[in-house]
Amino acid sequence: MQIKASKQGVMQNVIVFGGAGFIGTHLLKSLVASGRYGRLVCADIAKADTPVPGVDYKTVDVREPIPEDLCKGVTEIYNLAAVHRTPGHPDHAYYETNVTGAVNICDFAAAAGVSKIVFTSSIAVYGPDEAPKTEETLPTPVSAYGWSKLLAERVHQSWQKLDPSRQLVITRPAVVFGAGEKGNFTRLAGALKKGFFFYPGRKDTIKGCGYVGELVRSMQFVLNRNAPFTLYNFCYAKPYTIEQICESFAKAGGLAKPRGVVPLALLNLASLPFEVLNALGFKNGINRERIRKLVVSTNIVPQKLAEIGYEYETDLDQALVHWKQNSMGETFT
Repeated sequence: MQIKASKQGVMQNVIVFGGAGFIGTHLLKSLVASGRYGRLVCADIAKADTPVPGVDYKTVDVREPIPEDLCKGVTEIYNLAAVHRTPGHPDHAYYETNVTGAVNICDFAAAAGVSKIVFTSSIAVYGPDEAPKTEETLPTPVSAYGWSKLLAERVHQSWQKLDPSRQLVITRPAVVFGAGEKGNFTRLAGALKKGFFFYPGRKDTIKGCGYVGELVRSMQFVLNRNAPFTLYNFCYAKPYTIEQICESFAKAGGLAKPRGVVPLALLNLASLPFEVLNALGFKNGINRERIRKLVVSTNIVPQKLAEIGYEYETDLDQALVHWKQNSMGETFT
């Protein structure tokens, strides 16, 4: 799935901060394929697993002032740079990268005369509860990650308000999946393939989600509207439950269906030895906070996309088939 764009007009230069990761790699592939840009720069502290041909990769730490000569003549910036895994980092790490990074990127954009910024925020700004969340929902973050993303949104909005000719797009993605994700959906597919996945606590937990190709398309769609400021949730319009997601994986990949439901109390009890190991320095990623996240719905409503007429090219079933077809080696990698 690629951004469809005209090759006519002035060639522009673009920087993708944090572009070496999962979403950034898909974004850069689409930007290259669009033919709209004279130079594409990926600015990231990490190295890309699969560098995109035609992209100039630069080592940049957004916690520090951005070098003035990073890319001359840049008119467009995508800010994907973030510390995002939660739990997993001390609180200060989220603020140092997500907020300080936003300040440094916006300072660079102002000095360089950049006219467009796309910023990937997070649904963590809404906080965890079962209620549907539209863009009009009052943000009530409870984690350092959620607070840092909300503050970073405010930094970008301040940049846009200083000059009405500037354009800002903020997207709040739910779970984004696809080739190279190595996250929730990849782990779920692996567990289903091995045949030992149980529904954690319940089967009707809503998990807002969207295919990475749709996220990239939505960014370009919103950017092309040329509105001074747009904030939108990203996920499929249908509120898929964990049961429906597992059934889609079973259909698309021939994977085993879950074996049943494990009570939450039993999961919490089973996690205690792993928390002890974590405290002793044996990191394993299993704890009650992560289990709690599994059983709380992320009922995200992409109301803004509906209002402005965005049309999805896929649904969950089609996206998983597309992902499987584009997997290298094992299914859903």
